[in-house]
Amino acid sequence: MTNPIADPLVEVPDTDALSALVELDASPSGVAVVTINRPDRKNAFNAEVIAALAQHFETLRDADGVRIVFLRGAGGAFSAGADLDWMRAAAGFTRDENRDDAMALAEMLLALRELPQLTVALVDGPAFGGGAGLVAACDYAVATKGAKFAFSEVKLGLVAATISPHVVDAIGPRRAKSLFATGRMFDAAFAEKIGLVDELVAAAADLDDVMERMAEEIMACAPGAVAKSKALVDDVAGVPIDEELLDLTARLIADQRTSDEGQEGVAAFLEKRKPGWAL
Repeated sequence: MTNPIADPLVEVPDTDALSALVELDASPSGVAVVTINRPDRKNAFNAEVIAALAQHFETLRDADGVRIVFLRGAGGAFSAGADLDWMRAAAGFTRDENRDDAMALAEMLLALRELPQLTVALVDGPAFGGGAGLVAACDYAVATKGAKFAFSEVKLGLVAATISPHVVDAIGPRRAKSLFATGRMFDAAFAEKIGLVDELVAAAADLDDVMERMAEEIMACAPGAVAKSKALVDDVAGVPIDEELLDLTARLIADQRTSDEGQEGVAAFLEKRKPGWAL
């Protein structure tokens, strides 16, 4: 595969400010790249960045041709968390205003988590606070060995509230308690050890190789089956293995076997050819 983001596939909302803060590029081959573009602020969050991310995730949710979504930061940083000016402004908010402000971040993270495509965080440099929350909300994360992580909210007298469901799901409650309570910084090797990161690479240039490899992998997979597989994990995680769950899983595979994708996939396998979705 060459140049995975060469030509536009999805229609990006025509808002100059939005596009300047967070870029969305997508190719006819089905690869989308979302880039937080505030390198002068280490890609820190503010209300506008959160709104831009949410709008792009909304666009991608309904983009049938997109098969994989990569999330990264511009200029050698993933995201340093909350922007100082945004924090300064929030200090003067009422409780209700703070709740609404936090809800925007929570809803954006949920929109990322619920994308039907495979989502991959490409982490270089700092991923702090909400930036680390973005990593946790993705399905897969790749980091350079020099990347740094922290849930540093307690050092500001705050808590990692809105990102906590995704982080706890990724690394477990015991690890989350110690990292939330201390706010300590940790490296990419430790992030991989605890499950926040799935793969390490030597340098930022290697992230492009990861994009190419993972894009090729996902193109061999049926897009509808990918979306249903992601939803399946949420349906069965933590659920007792009882008759109700057995019935749910049996019905799901029966539906998929008789679906267009299931019929095409099995036929292609038996006929020793590529299925229609494989590029």
